[in-house]
Amino acid sequence: MEEKKNMQGNPLGYAPLGGLMRKFAIPSIISLLVTAAYNMTDQIFIGHVVGMLGNAATNVAFPVTTLLMAFAQLIGVGTAANFNINLGAKRLEEAKKFIGTGLTMMSVAGLLFMAVVLLFKTPILLICGATETVLPLAQDYLGIAAIGIPFLLFTSAASMIIRADGSPSYSMTCMVSGAVLNVFLDWLFLFALDWGIQGAALATIVSQMFSFLRCIRYFPKFKTFPIRKDMLGLKWAYVGKIAKLGTSNFINHTIMMMVNIVLNNSLTYYGALSIYGKDIPLAVSGVAAKLNSIMISFVVGLAQGCQPILGFNMGAKNYDRVKATYKKAVKTGLCFSAAAFLLFQFFPREVISIFGVGNELYFQFAEKYLRVYLFMVFLFGLQPITVNYFTSIGNVKQGIILSASRQGFILIPMLLLLPLQFGLNGVLLAGPISDALAALLSITMVAINFRGLSRQQAALQKKAEG
Repeated sequence: MEEKKNMQGNPLGYAPLGGLMRKFAIPSIISLLVTAAYNMTDQIFIGHVVGMLGNAATNVAFPVTTLLMAFAQLIGVGTAANFNINLGAKRLEEAKKFIGTGLTMMSVAGLLFMAVVLLFKTPILLICGATETVLPLAQDYLGIAAIGIPFLLFTSAASMIIRADGSPSYSMTCMVSGAVLNVFLDWLFLFALDWGIQGAALATIVSQMFSFLRCIRYFPKFKTFPIRKDMLGLKWAYVGKIAKLGTSNFINHTIMMMVNIVLNNSLTYYGALSIYGKDIPLAVSGVAAKLNSIMISFVVGLAQGCQPILGFNMGAKNYDRVKATYKKAVKTGLCFSAAAFLLFQFFPREVISIFGVGNELYFQFAEKYLRVYLFMVFLFGLQPITVNYFTSIGNVKQGIILSASRQGFILIPMLLLLPLQFGLNGVLLAGPISDALAALLSITMVAINFRGLSRQQAALQKKAEG
């Protein structure tokens, strides 16, 4: 009886969109911001205690975190989207199988990922652009931080399932509690105990373990249906379906990792040919990557907060409501992106100063980097929101194309070609050109999709009237 009750009268299908989006998106944004805060807090403390080389060290370790989040998105988004779509279509048994398979996938993936990073730590850091002066610090940091990988992956993926189950606030508190602890431990280990960059890594993994413990406490109290042991396991047909709907998000984050690697290597190569040298561009890029993670957290959190609404209404064939949800998300995302643009254009030195000290050349390049590379940041919200939109409604092909566009088809070639003509300035120009082209592609693909939804809505109305 309780399960049937949960299937009927679901507010995702009729409640005002503004209230629903606030309910789901705000906790989602905060959860992802907290994930970004783990890395940003380390960056701030390391920048002030260790200095510019410490910022560079965390930068070359950052692609590992980006790839980790790609797997969390693959499993978490894929599981949550399938769960909500089947819930909207009233296929409860199918929804159960997706939840059980998803929980198993995130547990196994975290352990495998940790083993690979620990075994190949040094080659990974060299590929990611570590210089001879930065490598020892990066080895110290990643060697410890890798132990927290299973906890971070599980918590990040499971938070999406918790949110899809109608408990966005609990999902948020899991992450927030760990972030608060991380700030305190960073202060304790770096300032009070003077443990250096190793202390920052230790603070991070202890905080991730704490968030993980809070997260797993939720599942015995799952709202939609009880989670039993016989639901768990790798059911391969459902693994494939989860991967299918999570692929566009996975590709987006994987290509972000590849961009980070190409960018680091381009900056060190062309930086060595300039007055800035190798390490200054690498350190500035590390700070900018953390700022970028904040923007990504906001717009992706906003999009993921809309995922239960989009998935349920797509399954229920409420196509007008699907379009209205996307439009509201884009308007909100663009407002945030516009605010970030003003901040980076008018206060770049103040922003960079938050992340530690450096010489005058360091700050000169940092100002230039934020003003040029992030010049089109006011359009930033369009592409991530649109990728999540296509994923949430089950349009995998469009999501994959769009995921690969800005980072893979456009930005990486720009990072390789423009510096041949313009040197270090060419690396910076690649950012705004890629953002503009990706935004144009997003608008075009959504316009085509909306026309298709309008035709389907009209056909349903005609059928109902007939």
